[in-house]
Amino acid sequence: MSSSSASDTSSSETVGAGLRGARVTSTQLTRRFGKYLAVDHIDLDIQPGETLGLLGANGAGKTTFIRLVTGYLLPTSGELSIDGFSPVSQPQEVHRRLGYAAETSRVYPELPVESFLRFIGGSRGMRGHELKDAVLRVMARFELEEVFRRPMGHLSKGYQQRVSLAQAFLTDPPLLIVDEPTSGLDPYQQAEVRDVLEQAKGERTILLCTHDLSEARALATRVAILRRGKLVALGPTDEVLGDGDSLRLFHEEDIEDDIEEPSAEGSA
Repeated sequence: MSSSSASDTSSSETVGAGLRGARVTSTQLTRRFGKYLAVDHIDLDIQPGETLGLLGANGAGKTTFIRLVTGYLLPTSGELSIDGFSPVSQPQEVHRRLGYAAETSRVYPELPVESFLRFIGGSRGMRGHELKDAVLRVMARFELEEVFRRPMGHLSKGYQQRVSLAQAFLTDPPLLIVDEPTSGLDPYQQAEVRDVLEQAKGERTILLCTHDLSEARALATRVAILRRGKLVALGPTDEVLGDGDSLRLFHEEDIEDDIEEPSAEGSA
């Protein structure tokens, strides 16, 4: 996907060391619900092609941050952009670049798998051969051929999660947001989903929201940890989660924030 705007210098085309994907940037991003500060002045730069693990306890602000990226929520203050486009003022450009697989699969139980994927693709502006080819591509990638005529409500949770991921890949988006992708799955199903996400690394930017530290260690190149809306840790996965005491970052007591300093190259 490309655009004629000047923002294409950081867009979904090949960037840097052969990596594809969208760039997500937030500056002092803040969201309040009344007096409650759900996202507290977050500065974050997600590079094209990286897989960023967004971690935190329940209520830490992960879901709110994701909803701000998708444009479902508007920020109270601060700025947010995807490839230079604002979810607030340019939502269509953002949605063109975005695939989203929610924690709870949002499916129509009476629709067969193929019909569901066609419906989702059509709602995103896909038509004719483009739609047909995209549906066949994701059904093959997620091994859905055996169930493509089966109603969604008759699928196991594992297959429903596969369909949720498949619809997120329909438009081949440069930014993929995945919220708790293995929640409620058995170990075999978890391994299948993680294998799919592992294969997608480097070919698009992935924002992985998870409670599972082992999942973050396996998939994320960097991790960002939120606590009570604040960004309290940011850095390479093996550094942030590799010291054996990473759970301290989720605790409520005051700790010194552990955020990587940007390199001279990265801050230029």
